[in-house]
Amino acid sequence: MKTVIRIEELKKEYRIGDQEIQALRGVNLHIDEGDFAAIMGPSGSGKSTMMNVLGCLDKPTSGEFYLDDEPISEADDDELAAIRNRKIGFVFQNFNLLPRTSAVENVELPLLYAGISAKERRERAVRALENVGLGNRLYNKPNELSGGQQQRVSIARALVNNPLILLADEPTGALDTKTSVEIMQIFQELNEAGKTIILVTHEPDIAQYAKRLIRFRDGQIVSNEWVAQRRWANAEEVGT
Repeated sequence: MKTVIRIEELKKEYRIGDQEIQALRGVNLHIDEGDFAAIMGPSGSGKSTMMNVLGCLDKPTSGEFYLDDEPISEADDDELAAIRNRKIGFVFQNFNLLPRTSAVENVELPLLYAGISAKERRERAVRALENVGLGNRLYNKPNELSGGQQQRVSIARALVNNPLILLADEPTGALDTKTSVEIMQIFQELNEAGKTIILVTHEPDIAQYAKRLIRFRDGQIVSNEWVAQRRWANAEEVGT
């Protein structure tokens, strides 16, 4: 099994005035291709900082971080931006869609930054939306879509570049129970098809849909174990 993320003795420190905050304290972590890991922890545990580092949105203070065998720790901002666009798909709690832009145009955005032609952008964006069940909502704007549909657009946008890993930050935090299960069903199907997924959540029941649960506390991993009683998402079994 190929290791797609390798982190060794990773530290991240912030300075606020005269105070030094140690957000990550020597973290070691391996994520293999095809893994589905949920990250949990209380506020201030370091899980959000870890997600920012994994997503190449922030650089560690020290330690080693390899993504697909590529050293990331010393990359500059331009290099990090290129890595994000090529290898990482993001799904956020609040969807982060452009409000005056149609679903298909929102999904096209990563391809625009990658310099893909207009014809290919549209074809790939349509295909990505069809794959998440929104082939009939291509030209709807976000305010014409439900929360679950907006999150599906967000997932399609994250996948349109066929990234190496999918990072989901509280992706069900703004959704009701039935819609949350629908979204987790999509993630499980993607994972079964081979996509590597890392999910940050504060909801224990959502974490049970993953294969592995990683718990943070005080900037360190305190447990990293397989989910003993994994749940399988089936939205049809959830009442409205």
